[in-house]
Amino acid sequence: MKYVIILCDGMADSAIPELGGKTPLEYARTENFDLLAKSAEIGLCKTVPEGLAPGSDVANLSVLGYDPSVYYKGRSSLEAASIGVALEDDDITLRCNFVHLSDDEVYENKVMEDYSGGNVSTEEAEELLSTVKDRFETDLIKFYKGTTYKHCTVLRHGGEVGTYTPPHDISGQRIADYLPAENGSERFLDIMRESNAILKNHPINVKRREAGLIPADYLWFWGAGSKPNLPSFLSKTGLSGGVISAVDLIRGIGILAGMSVINVPGITGGNDTNFKGKARYALDFLKENDFVYIHVDSPDECSHKFDLQGKIEAIESIDGIILKEILNELDGQEFAVAVLPDHFTLLELKTHVSDPVPYMIYSSTKNLYNGIGKFAERDAKNGPYFKGFEFMEHFIKTVK
Repeated sequence: MKYVIILCDGMADSAIPELGGKTPLEYARTENFDLLAKSAEIGLCKTVPEGLAPGSDVANLSVLGYDPSVYYKGRSSLEAASIGVALEDDDITLRCNFVHLSDDEVYENKVMEDYSGGNVSTEEAEELLSTVKDRFETDLIKFYKGTTYKHCTVLRHGGEVGTYTPPHDISGQRIADYLPAENGSERFLDIMRESNAILKNHPINVKRREAGLIPADYLWFWGAGSKPNLPSFLSKTGLSGGVISAVDLIRGIGILAGMSVINVPGITGGNDTNFKGKARYALDFLKENDFVYIHVDSPDECSHKFDLQGKIEAIESIDGIILKEILNELDGQEFAVAVLPDHFTLLELKTHVSDPVPYMIYSSTKNLYNGIGKFAERDAKNGPYFKGFEFMEHFIKTVK
């Protein structure tokens, strides 16, 4: 038996008036989702436990079978693993974004205009980060390059760091109420304030403005974490597994779980990603292994940017390229596919919420139909309900 999970980041949403009261998942053309739903189990999965923020870190740990209340130590430490940062037990990590704020003179009055620094490229960000390191790096505070606008900062040998807010949660909002707070945050707030002085007129940002692009001219810290320790995926499930994702967070979870991280050329977090490549590399991996986790970030990115049409296109590409390719290739073999979001990302709010997400489980060897027949948010409420970290065990046992 071969096992595939297609994780559609942020796909779940609320009803949209412009879509006639349908959600993007209900509205999108999804002939392959619809085909599987005729013989699939459909239900709800609570990927975000009460008391934890509805982020992809918590939710993807859940889906892979790790109880976040036990194993979650913060988002940035998972990303640090992905980019090869060796952490000591007393190190503290922070996610470091390049962002763009409004031009208001008073820092607190500025508005979060773009949490991704205009989708700055990895190559551009590397040059910007070099300047950041020259100005702000010390023996205790270290900066590490990630991808695009997403990077990592490590506070060596611990200490208090305060509380932080993800920038994608406050798009279009004044930052005053969301700045780092409490003991230990002062040093990082100072860096955030001062970062514009070295980034505003950096040659990279000068070129971006001349080209009509949004500059990546401020730093924003968030996602504090400490060194995590996950038991291997193989020891938990008995399956040799791999992950495919353009997102450092997901790749980091895979590394910490002892899974293979499958590098696919041309994958991004957006709708320009190599959808077909994700499917092809997953299928190649399955020739010698048992399980693959295909993470697709584009529905989430579109939601954060209030891109309704983009979100619909992302869902249709997952269905019509990734899932179609997998079904065509595995036809005639024993295999199982689960499709689900990690969390809701509401276009209306441009951020995550922690509602239980719809899931669909299909097996090529047995009919799992449970009377629902439609993979969508409202329909799934009529099916079974699982805690997120129980989902993986249920998936494996159900399809055999």
